[in-house]
Order: sequence, then structure tokens, then C-alpha cells
Amino acid sequence: MTQIYLRPTGLVESPQRHDGESLRLAGTMLWFSQIEYIERAATFTHRRLIAVHEWTDFTATLCDAHRERSALLLAHITSPRAALHMGARTIRFDQPQVMGIINATPDSFSDGGKNFEPEVAVEAAFAMSTAGAAIIDVGGESTRPGAALVWERDELARVEPVIRRLAGAGTAISIDTRKALVMEGAVQAGAFMINDISALLYDDRGLDVARGSDVPVVLMHAPSQSSDPHKDGIYKDVVYDVFDWLEQRITAVEAAGISRDKILVDPGIGFGKSLAENLAIINNLAMYHGLGCAILFGASRKRLIGALSNEADAGSRLGGSIFLAMKAVEQGAHIVRVHDVAETVQAIQVWRGLRDARLTVTI
Repeated sequence: MTQIYLRPTGLVESPQRHDGESLRLAGTMLWFSQIEYIERAATFTHRRLIAVHEWTDFTATLCDAHRERSALLLAHITSPRAALHMGARTIRFDQPQVMGIINATPDSFSDGGKNFEPEVAVEAAFAMSTAGAAIIDVGGESTRPGAALVWERDELARVEPVIRRLAGAGTAISIDTRKALVMEGAVQAGAFMINDISALLYDDRGLDVARGSDVPVVLMHAPSQSSDPHKDGIYKDVVYDVFDWLEQRITAVEAAGISRDKILVDPGIGFGKSLAENLAIINNLAMYHGLGCAILFGASRKRLIGALSNEADAGSRLGGSIFLAMKAVEQGAHIVRVHDVAETVQAIQVWRGLRDARLTVTI
């Protein structure tokens, strides 16, 4: 069976200078002028680069099934993503947003557990919000390779007081968990998003709880939904395999009653993927707009940065983290999930200034 994929490319800095030759990318500040059309089967992968203004003529030559598939993917790629309503906050995706990470764990890979105490975590979260984070993602279980599984009630006890304090201040909060009990308790405490590394597969009740909570859900790809999300990472071609897996998962979650406009996707950088596989996904991130959901990207302080920079430890990966976040932004990522909020927000603000100048150019 042949599968079809589209990858938007050929970004145009000033689309108003090229009327009719570019399309807007997923409601962001980016426009693309070319579409990489990919046919993939068990024994071959064929690619063609088609200019936007030639697209209609090109698709007229395709068989009905491939033309319909291409039309669906392009509609997903070009459609704006619905804003997220998180309590009193509305998060819009016409510009990239920053999600700040609070690991309320004693064994976080990124900070050594400095935010384990609730008061410290709350102050760190407030500082992130002040620095420009639109969403604070609170987690109570480390999912680094080799991390011990945390009992669900212990995990809830770690995050609940943090969420209650932040919710009382009107913060838009996401709960980073794969356990239904923790999802329930976090939403009751004031969280307005569920960020699940297992895409609602780890816990048998996860999907029902997410649907009943009526909050946005992040579906992340990991090769295993067991206690170790990093195992079984075997791919024929990681870019397409992750796309297919997420597409199937979106279909299942949507069929279960969660609308697509409340589903976000995360390709799962660092989860059961080699350095080369992570880099392949990052370089082809724009293809995932074909899923028709907002894209959340998280590579902050991850080991791939150390692997590319003389084994720098987690605390010395700021430069790489910012570069990867901006690489994702330049491919239309709607949310970047980071530890270093102030620095990332500043980088995005400068990028946005350059984009605004290009989009309002008159010369």
C-alpha cells in the first residue's frame, strides 16, 4: 500500500511580494512556496517538489485516492489552529507560545530536583509566567531513561499543592502525567491541559478521564506505553513511522469523543529514539502539520544536545536548547516546552520582530 505525505517547504519571508505563490502555514507567521509530495511504499519512497502555484495542475494528474489524501493533508497544513481556552486565559497560535517546565520531583534530569518543594516550585513557576511563559507544565514523575515509577498518589501529592497555588493566581496550567488519578486530581485543582507522554494509552482510564475533563490534551509519541516509555524504539523510517502512529492515535482519540481542536501532538524528541532519529524528526518537523493539530515541541536540555556538544551536562545546554526551540519555531511549532523561559521568550521576541518587519515591508 502506498502512503502519501506532504511537507511544506520553501519558506517565503515577504509573502505580499509574491501574491498567489505562497500559503500560510497552520495559522502561524510563516508562509511556504513549495510542497514536497512524498509517495512511500514498502519497497520505495518517491519525492517531488511542487511549487504552490502549480499544485492544482499537479494534483489533477493523481489517482482519486492520492488526490483526496493530498487535499486533506494540505487542508490540515494550511488551516489555523483553534485557540486554547484554559480557564480565564486564551492561548492563541498566530504566534509561537512558550510552555515553562516545573518538575516537582526529587530526581529531575534537568535541575537535580530543585523544584521538589512546593513553595520553591510555585516561585519558579511565577518567575516563568512573569518572563513570558503562556503555560506552566507541572509534572510529578521523572520519565528520563531508568527513572523509577512513582505511585500515583505520591505523584498527585507532589503536584496538587503547586497547581492549587498557581491556579489561584490565574496561571494556565498543564499537568504532565500518564496516570488517570493524577489527571483527575490535577484538573480538580485547577489544571486546564493534560500532557500525556503515553498519548492516553498507559492508564486504562486515561482516555475516559481526558474526555470527561473537557480540557486540551497533548498526545506524545513514545515507542512503548509501558512503565519504560523509551524501550522498543525500532523504526523503519522514524519520521514517517511517528507521523503514522500519531495520525492513528488522533483518529482513535477523536472517535472516542475528544474533538480535534482540543488535541495537540508532540513527536517525542528523546523518547526511544537515537541521535540520528531525533535529528531527522527535528529537520522534518513541518511535515507534522499534516496531522491537523497544534504542534508542541520539547527538546530543552535533552541529551541529544550533549551528544552534539562535547557531552555538555544538562545545566550547560542553554545554547543548544534555544537553537532547537527556534528551529522548531521556524517550522511552525505552536508551543515550545522549555526550562529556560526568559531566554527562550527573548529569542522568540527577536524572531517575531524580524518576522513583523518582513510581513509589513513596503519596499
